[in-house]
Amino acid sequence: MKLEIQIGGRKRAIELARRDGRLRCTLDGRAIEAEAVEVATSTYSILLDGQSYEVRVSELPDGLHISSGGEEFLAQVHDPRAWRGRGGGAAQAEGRQQITAPMPGKIVRVLVKAGDSVEAGQGLLVVEAMKMQNEIKSPKPGTVERVLVSEGQSVNAGDVLAAVT
Repeated sequence: MKLEIQIGGRKRAIELARRDGRLRCTLDGRAIEAEAVEVATSTYSILLDGQSYEVRVSELPDGLHISSGGEEFLAQVHDPRAWRGRGGGAAQAEGRQQITAPMPGKIVRVLVKAGDSVEAGQGLLVVEAMKMQNEIKSPKPGTVERVLVSEGQSVNAGDVLAAVT
């Protein structure tokens, strides 16, 4: 998974992959090996270069609030797979929108049902891939026309998960 993260006004390119139970990370082209385990809700134990860190992460409207070792950071994460039309003058999706799986994984939560009203950016489903949970969000305000998956179901990249009108 490739991400762009902005912390303190500085953009960083990060690529994450899980192999052999370890998190392999490339930060601005430099390889880093880490082990990360979620020890409690939104709290992670991270072993990085022989150092252990406890990191707490809170997702708020202005970005991720990350605290570790008495320091707090604000990070904006830009996922190239995510739809970027959430406010800020960007055009909203129009008409019927099919929501597809961005990657292969397993549906761990279905947050809506057919007939529910949703806002642009509202979570519809949660897909687990590479031991990371990814919330799939609505590209537009509207009504959930149908949900085609259920919790525990495996999906492939590109599979249609739901439709919003």
